[in-house]
Amino acid sequence: MFSLSNIFRIVAFLEGISYILLLFIATPIKYLAHDPQYVKLLGMPHGILFILYVVLAVMLKPELNWNNKQLRGVLLAAIIPFGTFFIEKKYLKISN
Repeated sequence: MFSLSNIFRIVAFLEGISYILLLFIATPIKYLAHDPQYVKLLGMPHGILFILYVVLAVMLKPELNWNNKQLRGVLLAAIIPFGTFFIEKKYLKISN
């Protein structure tokens, strides 16, 4: 069964991938090739994943006993390229 932390892990991964694609592929194509199609294509899914990431992080704060500083770090990671991958390794270690 999927727990909230597993769903957050998946959303964090997808949000990180969408952000990297948007920053390093779609945006350069938009400005270098004058083709905004890829930004339009990736922008909406990335926005939805970003909002889900923030909402799930706030929901997970009490469950994972994050203090305010940790939550700020998790939220800040969403705007730093590759940040969500770091958060997954640091705060969401699998405990099997």
